[in-house]
Amino acid sequence: MSVLIKPIITEKMTADSELHNRYGFIVDPKANKIQIKEAVEAAYGVSVNKVRTMNYGPTRKSRYTKTGIQHGKTNAIKKAIIDVAEGDIIDFYSNL
Repeated sequence: MSVLIKPIITEKMTADSELHNRYGFIVDPKANKIQIKEAVEAAYGVSVNKVRTMNYGPTRKSRYTKTGIQHGKTNAIKKAIIDVAEGDIIDFYSNL
């Protein structure tokens, strides 16, 4: 099971990482805070102070097509905000 799915790279998270040393990840919905902390420390070689998680439910969507109304939903996701120790940096742009 891969705990970390992808990093969240938005303007808000970039500003948060520069000012408060916090980074965001989309993680596996079944992962707990201890597993997320160990995965980030192993993948990026930093020491994690705090992990905060948020569960997002699926978004319901409707489409109007020739055959009628199509109902569906997106996948449920879990986000994790990681507080890294002072002096540690995670560089997402180094391997682009």
